[in-house]
Amino acid sequence: MYREYYGLRESPFKITPDPRYLFFSRKHREAFDHIRYGIEHRSGFIQITGEVGAGKSTLCRAILQTIDDTVSTALILNPVMTPIQLLRSILREFEKPSRGNDRLKLIETLNSFLLEKASKNETVALFIDEAQDLSPDLLEQIRLFSNLETDDQKLLQIVLIGQPELRTTLARRELRQLSQRITVRYHLGPLEAAETEAYIHHRLGIAGAQGRPRFTPWAIRSIHRRTGGVPRLINALCDKALLCGYVEDRDELGWWQIRRAARELGSFHR
Repeated sequence: MYREYYGLRESPFKITPDPRYLFFSRKHREAFDHIRYGIEHRSGFIQITGEVGAGKSTLCRAILQTIDDTVSTALILNPVMTPIQLLRSILREFEKPSRGNDRLKLIETLNSFLLEKASKNETVALFIDEAQDLSPDLLEQIRLFSNLETDDQKLLQIVLIGQPELRTTLARRELRQLSQRITVRYHLGPLEAAETEAYIHHRLGIAGAQGRPRFTPWAIRSIHRRTGGVPRLINALCDKALLCGYVEDRDELGWWQIRRAARELGSFHR
């Protein structure tokens, strides 16, 4: 509805993790660089955490799109599974035989693939999104993956991406062996006030905005205050505000449209 009214190619504030819309705030750039550093230096384990809606999944997709061709990658989106299912899912991602329930045979297949890549001086990286949902059994399986190594390098780089609960889980005494192997860690925080404004303009620009709609400074302050700088919440509030602007036939969106949008969403009480 409002896309045609404002002359937009697409909805600028959709909540899907589209890497084209990744906005590099200071924290997002640092998280991006931490992942790239960990993979390029074959650090073994990399941990990225952040609150719900902070942009972790979008960051992950951007890494996968821009990573070097010499890096083979696998992405696990739903880690709620058994250790055997995890192994089979990883092998399928790498397009390797994954049938059967023989754990040792599956690990042997994975190890052969990793050694083949290492012989060509190529890197293999496994990304696990929503890693806070990993069970203790799966975390132990993942720790064992770090034993796949040569005398001088880790064969598999593992990126754990999850909510803050992941840090709490890994701090448990029974998981200290895994925690000690994580050499690269970063927590992705919310946007600052100035970054919220730049984020909104960035997304509008990607969607094809040509000067309209326009959020007033008061509107942007209200957006940041109500969302706390969390990108997903900013998206939801701005999307509803654009609909309000369309209904009211307005190019300029002020604090009143933000207030109305927040009331209609019913989840912004600041």
